[in-house]
Amino acid sequence: MSRILLLSNGHGEDLSGSLLAKHFINKGDIVEALPIVGDGENYTKVSVRIIGKTKKFRTGGIGYNSLIGRLFEIFEGQIFYFFKKLYLSFKLRNKYDFYLVVGDIVPVFFAWFAKKDFYTYLVAYSSHYEGKLKLPWPCKFFLLSKYAKKIYARDFLTANDLTQQLRKKVSFLGNPFMDKFCFFEKKSETVNFYIGLFPGSRFPEIVDNLKLILNLLETMSHIKYFENIEFKFAIVNDLSPEKVRHILKRRKWTDLKKIDKNNGLEFKFGLIKVTFNWNLFEKILYKSKFVISMAGTATEQAIGLAKPVIQIEGKGPQFTKSFAEAQRRLLGRYVFCATNYKNSTEQINQTINLILKIIYLIKIDNKFLSSCKDDANLRIGESNACIKIFNDIISS
Repeated sequence: MSRILLLSNGHGEDLSGSLLAKHFINKGDIVEALPIVGDGENYTKVSVRIIGKTKKFRTGGIGYNSLIGRLFEIFEGQIFYFFKKLYLSFKLRNKYDFYLVVGDIVPVFFAWFAKKDFYTYLVAYSSHYEGKLKLPWPCKFFLLSKYAKKIYARDFLTANDLTQQLRKKVSFLGNPFMDKFCFFEKKSETVNFYIGLFPGSRFPEIVDNLKLILNLLETMSHIKYFENIEFKFAIVNDLSPEKVRHILKRRKWTDLKKIDKNNGLEFKFGLIKVTFNWNLFEKILYKSKFVISMAGTATEQAIGLAKPVIQIEGKGPQFTKSFAEAQRRLLGRYVFCATNYKNSTEQINQTINLILKIIYLIKIDNKFLSSCKDDANLRIGESNACIKIFNDIISS
């Protein structure tokens, strides 16, 4: 039996960490988690004990943010919070046999600083961004240390690239965040054609993203074609039904008074009907024909499920123009985005044209979805990544 500390740096990283943790727990190991940002909600869901106090920040933590986002990091005390977490991971190092790192240079640095053996799922970096991965200094030094036992990349290209750069084996065994979909039943295609709407998970940015997607839907609301298409929002618990209802009422949406077991809302604007759902992220994603997304992990999961994605560039601090552009490089040609616009009206109209284009390709072009599947295997990989990584670690 081993004692393991999981270090992760973000909501999506916590999800992957929690899925990996379950396999070690089932084997009889003791697994605890130290989420460096956020409240570690995904760990709580699988009964993994969280070490230390947690705190949510509006930017979601130290990372890929706008200038304003980085200023928020300073004023909200994230730098001091970072050093408290670093000290805690060092102080507790003798309690654990090894650290399991999920994320980027931050948790890798924590493990190296604690002088603990660690295994790394390096989900934050990809050679698809530039063709050749430029790891932030001094990440390469940490990964070449004697403490870095095994490294797992997020795609084939990165694994091959890092193996050459580090002169050390780097493996690609898939991405754990896709394993949640292994348990979904593959039923025959439903008659309904619906589009998943993902405004992200970071508060308060999610409110601006929600309003931007509502602008899109309102502009489309007079087009009769959309009358027979369902639109489903996947909303995080931080944005309550009361807050959503308040936003919609102010924008003159009609409440259809729908109440179901998931406490979903149903509203109408013009010819368009939209449902708002909580705690149904995976289900909505799995059943959608394609998604409109201003999110991180949900977009990656959509591509992994061979579903096209339409982005809407936002104001940030996370989902900015530069973040969206980097995401397209990471995930490939089936992430679509309106980019050549002068104002918000042009942005909305170009996005509507993309929606119509994707619907046409899905319904008419048989090669389109099969090509999406090929790209999914290349960019994200096949399912059951957790058990493959778990088996590789315990065999070492």
